[in-house]
Amino acid sequence: MTDISNASPNGLTHLDNQGRANMVDVSEKPPTQREAQAQAWVRMRPETLKLIQSDGHPKGDVFAVARIAGIMAAKKTHELIPLCHTLLLSSIHVELKACAPDSVKILGTCRVEGQTGVELEALTAVSVAALTLYDMCKAVDRGMVIDDIRLLSKQGGRSGHFKFEDAQ
Repeated sequence: MTDISNASPNGLTHLDNQGRANMVDVSEKPPTQREAQAQAWVRMRPETLKLIQSDGHPKGDVFAVARIAGIMAAKKTHELIPLCHTLLLSSIHVELKACAPDSVKILGTCRVEGQTGVELEALTAVSVAALTLYDMCKAVDRGMVIDDIRLLSKQGGRSGHFKFEDAQ
């Protein structure tokens, strides 16, 4: 029988006792309410942001498409990130906000009652929303920059709360 325990002298819980990568066994952890919020920024030329805001973009409502893409991506995080658990998310919220004159701030919030956190789901949501925004606007602005992707906060679980101190 294969030893699938997560004990590791260096504290890396994705390694088994033989040093092989494994999915963390969370079966002994009680389900708790968990929430994570992440952000991403997309910086662009001011005229690109004006085009998005004018509803005159030839591909339609850029923010709506990016929002849906972020939500769909959060639901499939386990398919994108190796060793990530499949979660039945109870809530996914993705918000895109124009920050004049040349930026879009993307916030993603994911919630679950489960045995493991939703940080990766929130980070995936904002990352894919940003990539979708880029994809929809690349014909008019290939110089857009996606940056400052980070976890802003997490609540619940064994490791407790986290809040990024310099959150914008």
